[in-house]
Amino acid sequence: MGTRADFYIGKGKSAEWLGSIAWDGYPTGIPSVLLKQTGEKGFRVNVSKFLASRDDATLPADGYPWPWEDSGTTDYAYTLSGDKVLASYFGSSWFDPKHPPEDPEGHATFPNMKDRQNIQFGKKSGLIILSSRRDCWRGNG
Repeated sequence: MGTRADFYIGKGKSAEWLGSIAWDGYPTGIPSVLLKQTGEKGFRVNVSKFLASRDDATLPADGYPWPWEDSGTTDYAYTLSGDKVLASYFGSSWFDPKHPPEDPEGHATFPNMKDRQNIQFGKKSGLIILSSRRDCWRGNG
């Protein structure tokens, strides 16, 4: 399974979703320049560049890629709130991703994406699918 991540501007149910990735979404997998942003314009630009550089990225035009309805079940969520980037781990309370707590307490709130869902499979899903079919092992399917 991949380590998925969602990116937002703001917190709570009115946060704006900027996109998602299916792999390497943990804080050390996110470019430090993105995590150091203090302004909305810089954060948007760096998230956009980061997503454009990846083949596992999903943009808002593609629909929310996960089978769950909000980022409370996503491995990590990142947001620009005020003048700093914060992270949430499986819906935990927001924390500084440069100094993650060992066991974050509390819960973050996210917008419900049910109406925007477009569940992804393949390289954008973060799923690894194994098959026991013999012809798959020979590279025939």
